[in-house]
Amino acid sequence: MAIRALLFDLDDTLAVDEAVSHETFAHVAAVASSRFEADPARFATDAMAIARSLWAEGECRPFCRSIGISAFECLWGGFTGDSPELTALRNWSTSYRVEVFAKSLAAQGRIASEEEAEMLAMEFATTRRARQRLLTGARELMAELAPSYKLALLTNGAPDLQREKIAASGLESFFQAIAVSGEHGIGKPKPEIFHRLLGELGVSASEAVMVGNSLERDIAGARNAGIRSIWIRVPGSEEQADVTPDHTITSLAEIPAILKQPELS
Repeated sequence: MAIRALLFDLDDTLAVDEAVSHETFAHVAAVASSRFEADPARFATDAMAIARSLWAEGECRPFCRSIGISAFECLWGGFTGDSPELTALRNWSTSYRVEVFAKSLAAQGRIASEEEAEMLAMEFATTRRARQRLLTGARELMAELAPSYKLALLTNGAPDLQREKIAASGLESFFQAIAVSGEHGIGKPKPEIFHRLLGELGVSASEAVMVGNSLERDIAGARNAGIRSIWIRVPGSEEQADVTPDHTITSLAEIPAILKQPELS
């Protein structure tokens, strides 16, 4: 059946995520080097590893996993909302951020005060927020596809943080429907959130294609929902999953040619 709709992931599909986070760690490491004589390369490596470790051991990890909030997002998200889960995450992430950078300095023999660790945590959050940007060709692709297809955004994450990213992207007007996992209490790869979005668009699963960088969430989720998939392989965000996409690309510019193939047009 001909394709009528495309569902797009956000992070590392349309907006740069992992690379910007790495750049931000490097920036904070430079600040730590200037202020505390830390070795910048080692500090950045340590901070990323410590962030992942504390997140994995943290009390909010089950909730983060269920709707797709990463360790690095916990360093800059506001996590506003009245639900018990968001309230707990907001409270936990405040101490988590300080602990990440205090331990990163301690790994170099520097015992930081709480104020010093808070300063580095704030530097991370401010810098990460300011550096948001799109993948190459994202805006041009949306403009090319919008006249011919229904476009939707399907992104895992906290409601306020993902909405902030969407607004910063400048792409919101291209989408006829947007689903953020945290707003529904369910995330990719569960098929229900895909089906909700298809219903909002008024198309069947056979008339849609999912585009995303995550094999585990985007591609497996599309398969679970009976939707064809295009996996964009973004260096640094690859992962292993027992699923095979229908198409694999390394650039968004490859998508229009795929959609012209006989089985999709």
